[in-house]
Amino acid sequence: MEKAKIEKYGNELYEALKNQKTIEPITSRELDCTIEDAYAIQHHFLARRLADDKSKIIGKKIGVTSKVVMDMLGVHQPDFGYLLSDMIYNDGDVIDVTNSMIQPKAEGEIAFVLKEDLMGPGVTTADVLRATKFVMPCFEIVDSRIKDWKIKIQDTVADNASCGYIVFGGQFANPRDIDLMTCGITLERNGELLHTGAGAAALGSPVNAVAWLANTLGEFGVGLKAGEVILSGALCAMVTIQAGDNMTINIGGIGSASCRFV
Repeated sequence: MEKAKIEKYGNELYEALKNQKTIEPITSRELDCTIEDAYAIQHHFLARRLADDKSKIIGKKIGVTSKVVMDMLGVHQPDFGYLLSDMIYNDGDVIDVTNSMIQPKAEGEIAFVLKEDLMGPGVTTADVLRATKFVMPCFEIVDSRIKDWKIKIQDTVADNASCGYIVFGGQFANPRDIDLMTCGITLERNGELLHTGAGAAALGSPVNAVAWLANTLGEFGVGLKAGEVILSGALCAMVTIQAGDNMTINIGGIGSASCRFV
């Protein structure tokens, strides 16, 4: 895709974010849009945010880690996006979705906080565990600037992997002390249990997901840095949210995270 179109779609996504609007799917207008094109659009979208919002990159996220979502999008690998400093909320915070989001959904995940750099290729799960300072429960509040969530993989990649906000739990754990593959998760909305899952939902283990990201980015000369937060992928189904909802997740051996939406 030529540079002018990459900039056009990156600008469209940025304006949609700022004005709480949606755009028509990029893939419905560019039938030959590739994954590489989508990441180029993501890069331009991200550059606009960093320049105009005065935010900074604090980490990265992995998306499309479950087989169900891969099948839905017709792909066989995850995607990634970037976490920014203005996306962060903490356990128990109130989030104004009415005035700041378009079509939000919540996912329960495990966040890795790194104490050492990870640079692929060749990163193993043992490397990930050694480089991790701690893990903590988190909500990823995803949002799409694409109309009605009618996305293909190229659309969500261009849209910074549908990033919205992150809610970090107040507890953390040493990943070497728990089995991240079998640890269970419960997701509740307004006191009602909606979904359960386990660490294995994210590429077999959240540790596998982080290793995949390190190796994938390493092919482009990009590493995971000490101090960064890495979201490792949803452990159960996402839930549509609206003003008035109270959400809670509990992850076995790690802790909980909660938030309220207005």
